[in-house]
Amino acid sequence: MSVGKISCAVRALIFLSGQIVSAVLISPIALLCLALPSLLRARIIALWARFNIWTLKHVCGITHQIRGAENIPRRPAVLLANHQSAWETLCFQLIFPPQSYILKWQLLWIPFFGWGLAANRPVAINRAKKMRALEQLFKQGVARLQEGRWLVIFPEGTRMSPGRPGKFQAGGALLAVRSGAPVVPVAHNAGRFWSKNSFLKRPGVIQVRIGRVIDSAGKNPREINAQAERWIKQTLRELEG
Repeated sequence: MSVGKISCAVRALIFLSGQIVSAVLISPIALLCLALPSLLRARIIALWARFNIWTLKHVCGITHQIRGAENIPRRPAVLLANHQSAWETLCFQLIFPPQSYILKWQLLWIPFFGWGLAANRPVAINRAKKMRALEQLFKQGVARLQEGRWLVIFPEGTRMSPGRPGKFQAGGALLAVRSGAPVVPVAHNAGRFWSKNSFLKRPGVIQVRIGRVIDSAGKNPREINAQAERWIKQTLRELEG
């Protein structure tokens, strides 16, 4: 193994250790915050993400640059983004207003980490039962938007490698139409520096692009989904080019 890779591995190990220790510390704090208003609780729990993004910068040399921040609306929205890494689940908490994520309900049972997730009001679904999962998405998703939270959805359903985007599912667009919430498309290239299932992390600057708001009023979910998919994939081609 080269010196560069050894150094990269050591840095990644330090970062992972910080993630684990900070998760153990923040979990009981998150549980103690259950009595607080939902949005205030989200801001407190986001301190964990802020710490990890800070250590990612100073330990692994990964930073990010945002363009299109002026497109972020003032009211709660459905955020549709490509999924390449674990990075976006952390940094989106700092870029956008308090939010909830769509996740597998089994994650909530993970000691410490799952408890913190549960305290942050996710939309937990059972993917093995598709019809039931859609019911949970619509019911819980609308409730979170009414609380003032954003809803983050990765239409690809799983993390994809750079240059190989997946097909977009229309669940997020359908939720936007049902709730009347606007859609905000987001594209990024985090997978170039923190790829899926990879322990190592490459130093560099992650590019984040925030697209113009897509109004869901009077639109067909497929139309909204197709519009978001076109913009995200075109932006990814530009970032990867």
